[in-house]
Amino acid sequence: MISEKAMESRGIRKNKVGTVVSDRMDKTVVVRVERLVPHPVYKKYVKRRTTYKAHDEKNEYRIGDRVEIVETRPLSKEKRWRVSRLIERPVVR
Repeated sequence: MISEKAMESRGIRKNKVGTVVSDRMDKTVVVRVERLVPHPVYKKYVKRRTTYKAHDEKNEYRIGDRVEIVETRPLSKEKRWRVSRLIERPVVR
């Protein structure tokens, strides 16, 4: 993995938790991250969502999986994240 000294020189990386919404690309998944933000006038919390393209080296994640993604160097034009771990997989009935 990565040594502590290397982590210090690279700084702290951002982590996000989201749901895989597409796995059709090779070695890439699209992850939707939802967050709650207060409305500036009404103070009610509103859901906002953003999609990120994340690197999936072994093509192991499927639609519906909850995953954690971590910030990384640019891997392609739009891909700046990689999947670090699987949090939960939906139960197939």
